[in-house]
Amino acid sequence: MSPRLHPSASSPAVASPGFAPWLVEQVLDDALAHGSRIHAIAGLQGSGKSTLAAQVATLARGRGLRVAVLSIDDFYLGRRQRLQLGHQVHPLLATRGPPGTHDVALACATLDALREGKPVRLPRFDKLADTRLPPSRWPWAREVDLALFEGWFLKTPAQATDELREPINAVERDEDPDGGWRRYCNEALARDYPPLWSRLDRLLFLQPPGFEAVPQWRWQQEQALASQARARRAHQAPARQAMSEAALQRFVQLFERVSRQALRRLPGIAEWTLPLDARRLPLTGSGQR
Repeated sequence: MSPRLHPSASSPAVASPGFAPWLVEQVLDDALAHGSRIHAIAGLQGSGKSTLAAQVATLARGRGLRVAVLSIDDFYLGRRQRLQLGHQVHPLLATRGPPGTHDVALACATLDALREGKPVRLPRFDKLADTRLPPSRWPWAREVDLALFEGWFLKTPAQATDELREPINAVERDEDPDGGWRRYCNEALARDYPPLWSRLDRLLFLQPPGFEAVPQWRWQQEQALASQARARRAHQAPARQAMSEAALQRFVQLFERVSRQALRRLPGIAEWTLPLDARRLPLTGSGQR
């Protein structure tokens, strides 16, 4: 059964303001010590990976390094492409996020340019508008020393076919009864993403205490999006309002299968696994190699 949002999850007091300076410094030093050009940070929804990447980038720039920060979310297919997938393959593919809804070729080309020090525009996705920004609005990156690439399922391997048979939540049971959507996502994960994973020099996995933390953490993210929407409304109406708790509960279920696979497999794949408690505070005994 999928975890439910806890009433206290909507309280701003439980949101993490960021990671401690000692950890930020340790992450940057780890990347530099191992010669990472493309340093990856993985973590399930709401784990703080975007916050940590931004903090590491700020510290690196303070040391005189040229840094680019990007997310696998920036490579979502646009709304029109996903609607086409939803029509041709399965309606659930119209929703961004799961494997099969990213432009992997663009991600590979962008990381290759960053590694080679070539000028490249960094794609950006507007989550409120639910589509990628036009290329004219993508920022340039030039002669980058370090690229920080974050995402919720980086280097997660596909499941065995027999593991897909039984639905694990209400979305799979009610909206994917024949398993066509989860098979498509799993096949995409096995076929399309390994070339992207091969471009990541080193991976830090922010390990939550369990999948049960994800809906609460993701709700806190949605509250931040709601604040952005209110700020934008002063100038122009946003294309999408922040999700309700019910809508978010369904949304999280779209990620649950691959998230649980990441929880099982990434501690054995990532070069550094950092366990977090329910408040996103690092626990002792992290695995680093």
